[in-house]
Amino acid sequence: MERSSLYRRALAPVSFAAGLLGIIAGMTGWLAHLDSARSFGILWMLVALGILVISLLIIRRQAVRADEPFWSPPSRRVAQAMAPPLLLGFFAGCLIVVPPWREPLHAWWLPGIWLVLYGCAAHAAGFFMRRGMKLFGVILGLLGVALLVFVNSGSYAAGLPSLSVAHLVMGVLFGGSHIAFGLYLSVTEARSPVA
Repeated sequence: MERSSLYRRALAPVSFAAGLLGIIAGMTGWLAHLDSARSFGILWMLVALGILVISLLIIRRQAVRADEPFWSPPSRRVAQAMAPPLLLGFFAGCLIVVPPWREPLHAWWLPGIWLVLYGCAAHAAGFFMRRGMKLFGVILGLLGVALLVFVNSGSYAAGLPSLSVAHLVMGVLFGGSHIAFGLYLSVTEARSPVA
């Protein structure tokens, strides 16, 4: 809890940036008709890399403003807590990007897996913050599970839609949830200066 207020201050801009990038990527993938499994995986892995870089820059800027070290022991603990599910998500993406997949619709399982793993990472990071982050992680995980249930249920009559629609799903579920979380953080931070 040593730096939970610093993490919480950085979370709103990080969340807004991640949400905006997610929505832009979802719209881009949909409008550009990126229907192959490989293009789906590459686009969203690049989005993840972009969000990681933007997040680190925002957090570093906040640490410099607060005259605190960026890579402190609490920062290392948060990074260590988030690393396993994020690395598993990276390897899941590699399973789509690296081999020559013949059936693009097989990639429909990836958004659910990514949401579940990202939710696990957010929940793990939440143990170093006072409130909100663990619940956000649970919500993302549940959205991922619901998507996996839908994809595996066979409830769609004519089969799964193209991966263009999967881009929209990622934009709405990933990007939209981050925008909502950023709004929550902005409202609660305005009410209470203490995390």
